[in-house]
Amino acid sequence: MTSKERVHAALRRQPTDRVPIFMWFHPQTTQLLARLLEVPASFVDRVMGNDVRMTWVNNNYAMEGIVHKHDGEGHTDFWGIRWVKEGPYNQVAEFPLAAWEAGQLRDYRFPVEHREELLARMHPLLAEADRCFIGCDVSPCVFEMYWRLRGMSETLLDMAAEPLLTDEMFGRCADFAVDLAEAACSRFPLDWLWTGDDVASQQSLMMSPSTWRQMIKPHLQRVFDVGKRRRLWVAYHCCGALRPIVPDLVEMGLDVLNPIQCSCPGMDPLELKREFGAKLAFMGGVDTQGLLPRGTVTEVRRATRRLLDGMTADGGGYILAASHTIPPETPPDNIFAMYAEAGLSREEIFDCAAAARANLSQIQQS
Repeated sequence: MTSKERVHAALRRQPTDRVPIFMWFHPQTTQLLARLLEVPASFVDRVMGNDVRMTWVNNNYAMEGIVHKHDGEGHTDFWGIRWVKEGPYNQVAEFPLAAWEAGQLRDYRFPVEHREELLARMHPLLAEADRCFIGCDVSPCVFEMYWRLRGMSETLLDMAAEPLLTDEMFGRCADFAVDLAEAACSRFPLDWLWTGDDVASQQSLMMSPSTWRQMIKPHLQRVFDVGKRRRLWVAYHCCGALRPIVPDLVEMGLDVLNPIQCSCPGMDPLELKREFGAKLAFMGGVDTQGLLPRGTVTEVRRATRRLLDGMTADGGGYILAASHTIPPETPPDNIFAMYAEAGLSREEIFDCAAAARANLSQIQQS
């Protein structure tokens, strides 16, 4: 099967030759694997069997797509947000709207003048559209986009003290995501529309479920609806303990939920599968905090097998993925053990790497 066929079949609960894979590697992990496999870093996703090709066209590119070498290095994005590398990730260092008074917030303008530049990030993926499953990431969509501009504390205060103004600003965040989604769906041969809006901590939602339903859900629905109108799969990313709103997401027409942080309350993947698996597919659930970086090969294989058996009990509805980017301290043997349980052996991966090197050599000589 091609990757495109494999993912579509799994989401339809139809037979596949192996479970689809969409693994996110931390940039340092990508470099480690590139050295081990002796391929350029840009080849790692392909060599490691990723079935999905996707990139960011909204603000997540500013967070994840720009990689700095040293702590303290940073950049200011099109939204005016200042990012600085702290440890393995870029973190927000300056919230451009943090000191703005309520009356000033309506004056903020989203970077519509950079729309074409943002959408152009999809172009390198199009050469693989015939065989790979193609996605476009328009996240963050609502709450997460606003707090990156305003700051978390100010955003939560605004929700309580200035609910009408905050709702308007949430709507403008969604408007920008909708605009990008409409353009991407019109121009590119997409298989899914990827949305996202982190609204949960490791222990609970950051707001009450009723507040989420009142202030976030209607705007997020508008983003979902872009993909649904185009008959695309719609995926949604939210880290943390979002169990109270999973029924709402199902009601909204969500197709794929990610990343299923299994260590959070209410987020046991097998329980979610039993309760919502008839209507909802899942992507994720492999623990990146304990299991992958610190477990033994045997533990990784056992946990991955249990996850795969449970998540595909109805014949599919699951894409193998980690609950976050795979950290650089993860032993390569653990990564290969996880892949082996998915039906992609270490030998096959190294054979694919050898073929990639040979192909690259031919291109360079021609």
